[in-house]
Amino acid sequence: MSCFVNLLLSLVLLLSIVPAAHAVQKIEFWTMSLKPKFIPYFQELVARYEAAHPDVKLVWVDFPWDILQLKLITAIAAGKPPALVNLSVPWAEEMARDGLLEPVDAYLAAPGKPVDYTDAALADLRFQGKIYGFPHYSNVNVIAYNRTILAAAGITRAPQNMDQLLEQAVTIAARTGKPGYAPALGKIDGFLMQQGLDLIRDGRAVFNSPAHVALIRKLAVTYKANGFLKDKLFAEDNFPAVVDAYLGGRLGMMVSAPTAIRRIQTDAPDIYAQTGIFPMPPGPTGINDGGWMFHFAIPKGVKAADLPAITAFARYLTGDANQLAFARIAGVMPTTRQALANPYFRQLPASSVDAAVGAGAAEQALMVAAHSMNSARSLYVSGIDDYDELRRFLVQAVEAGVTGRRDIQQALDEAVQIWNRKLAKGKTP
Repeated sequence: MSCFVNLLLSLVLLLSIVPAAHAVQKIEFWTMSLKPKFIPYFQELVARYEAAHPDVKLVWVDFPWDILQLKLITAIAAGKPPALVNLSVPWAEEMARDGLLEPVDAYLAAPGKPVDYTDAALADLRFQGKIYGFPHYSNVNVIAYNRTILAAAGITRAPQNMDQLLEQAVTIAARTGKPGYAPALGKIDGFLMQQGLDLIRDGRAVFNSPAHVALIRKLAVTYKANGFLKDKLFAEDNFPAVVDAYLGGRLGMMVSAPTAIRRIQTDAPDIYAQTGIFPMPPGPTGINDGGWMFHFAIPKGVKAADLPAITAFARYLTGDANQLAFARIAGVMPTTRQALANPYFRQLPASSVDAAVGAGAAEQALMVAAHSMNSARSLYVSGIDDYDELRRFLVQAVEAGVTGRRDIQQALDEAVQIWNRKLAKGKTP
């Protein structure tokens, strides 16, 4: 019996001095519609991080954009949320308002290091004084212009504001017979906000103010003078028509994200050879056009004990090196200062500096965009059910006013009444 006891004691002693297997923490992160194009990118990123952090097991899950939100809400309700989820800013604002996301202010930078995300990116994710995500990527618009057309119109300088842009569009039409500009008036809500004009104030629609009417009247003047490309001008997405017109040499200036310049280079080398780049002028608020940011948020229900490891990975996932790599593949713009300062965005290749023939327009677009990124914001209207329906009424009113079918003030007044009836109904318990 004593021998058996001694054996047990020996086993207990042996087990007590053998180190226990180190626990591995699983971090599941969800993305939105990034497969299959980005499979190699994320496989390499995961392998690299796990090799440096053997105590972490990463699980990447990608959902189509139209089901991700439902999957996320279901997972949160079941108490099994992912550690990180890829969201747009409007989705984040709505979910933060409903208490479904965790604020991350305390985790944006590693201890002792400064926050590297741009001010604009952080402002996009600041709701009620707290930040609800790690910025990943966004974009900003530039103006690609046809040198031959602008030279014929006598235009040599970039527009400094919207008034000058509209004036140049009219000048181009008058002197060349071609439209100068193609705004996305099917997204007039963002256009108005970028120009510092609110749609809603204190719970009521206000887009029939004298300032709103004055801006729509300027659009109507430009339209009447044939300064606008009229193809699909009020469509929800007029960009395909805009690109086709620019590729065909039928449009003086095309407003787009830098990635679209590569399409010109591929599809119309002759037009690309005479393409120059202007910055898109910011609105009175200082906000630059074209921002639409995506980021990684932490859903409600993630264990507090897991946050250090999760947020360390989030900083890696959205750090400057990985943002730069992702931006180059995806044709988007990063949201960290270091990535934006990289030579990829700041230096023209030696073979692409002959501006006289338009060479290097794609690289010039990246440089111009990088300088504008700290003012690129996601502009949207939040907290309204069936907002797309209301926006259609606004677009219809603007179209009627711009094309001269209706008095601008009356058209906007009627749309405001429709909005306010809907807004008042939404307040009813």
